[in-house]
Amino acid sequence: MLLAPMTSPPSSVTAGAHRTAVWNALERARLCAYPLPPHGHHPNFTGAREAAGHLLKHPDVAPLHTLIVGADRVLMPLRKLALQSGLTLYVPNLNKEGWYWRLTEVAGANLSKMALHGEPKLKPEGAQAAVLACVAADRRGGRVGKGFGWGARGLHLDLPEFTLAHGLMLCGQLPCPADSSAALIGTPGGVIDTAG
Repeated sequence: MLLAPMTSPPSSVTAGAHRTAVWNALERARLCAYPLPPHGHHPNFTGAREAAGHLLKHPDVAPLHTLIVGADRVLMPLRKLALQSGLTLYVPNLNKEGWYWRLTEVAGANLSKMALHGEPKLKPEGAQAAVLACVAADRRGGRVGKGFGWGARGLHLDLPEFTLAHGLMLCGQLPCPADSSAALIGTPGGVIDTAG
């Protein structure tokens, strides 16, 4: 079943109200897996693995060897696929602010296994891009996160940022200020190049 992308609410909508509208739409459509309900999280949407595969195969991403990737559940398929293809990942250590886990083993893709398989690092050395989760995004690259936590307002590391989104999380233009800008958006149907 194809779902139409979410339409933009009126421009007076706050980021919080827009997040809630997206969470509600995803919940009504039953398009999320654990953690449920999706409210308060970056939604773990149906098709995240396909979106991750499309993003990792994109010509701007495929040649990269080191990525920063958020610790969110929705990004676990991307972490697994990236590690399987030989990429090095830096994932934020959620228990030690400012630190990362450097991962090279597929077993470390799961958040609960990172301490076992990762190497603690203060800086994401050699990182070429970052993949942050989102609650909503627009086709111009605007990205809205869950409103708190790691990467809430982007990373400010002068690296390209990418995200993953379901069609219900997308609109033509966000009705609120973006937290950061994504150069590429991986979706279950392909990749949106926001510069194009």
